[in-house]
Amino acid sequence: MLDPTRIVETAETLHKRVGERFPGSGLSRVAAELSGVARSADEVSLWLSRPILWVRISVGVAVGVLAFLVFAALRFVRLDVPGVGFYETAQGVEAAVNNLVFIAIAIYFLVGIEARIKRARAIKELHVLRSMAHVVDMHQLTKDPERLTGGHGGGDTASSPKRDMTPFQLTRYLDYSTELLAILSKIAAIYVQRFNDAEVLRAAGDIEDLTVGLSRNIWQKIMILDRTFDEPS
Repeated sequence: MLDPTRIVETAETLHKRVGERFPGSGLSRVAAELSGVARSADEVSLWLSRPILWVRISVGVAVGVLAFLVFAALRFVRLDVPGVGFYETAQGVEAAVNNLVFIAIAIYFLVGIEARIKRARAIKELHVLRSMAHVVDMHQLTKDPERLTGGHGGGDTASSPKRDMTPFQLTRYLDYSTELLAILSKIAAIYVQRFNDAEVLRAAGDIEDLTVGLSRNIWQKIMILDRTFDEPS
């Protein structure tokens, strides 16, 4: 089982590392935001694992009222009323069965309210992680190692992004990006380890797939740098 405290410590340490190496950079701001998200993830995970008392009490009262109405209705139903034929009796039974079905659906809906509230909260938090993963990818998108290796076919234009990093700095920048993506994946796992919901599990799995795919692309850049430059990392 993942320890949220350790993940928070890792996120905060990474924030310090990025800030010390690239002060004032966009990646440093993302790392700071990630530290806050990691701290809140444990609280949200605990909230997901605990019962929502006001919802359970409200649902219990509503279900009790429905059950009482059904009992009262059945208590006063008489199928042996004089002068009522089989056809009328069958219609009455059909109407009663339909009402019971609707009541059962209503009870099912009420019982699932708590799970839907928790699912909505978890999906919202996971959406934040998905957005942050794309932000990390945007920050590293212009960090092209071929600009340092001479592998590009032409010079920069007036609108080209600024590229003033050394190979060592670029390697560290890309490495920090992969670490941020890894922490995002672990935070997603925190949300589901105490809340077993199929939809939330799928959303967390999608984030893991996304971060792994983005990290794979970044590692291709790092491998290009490692093959070309013999600098310590």
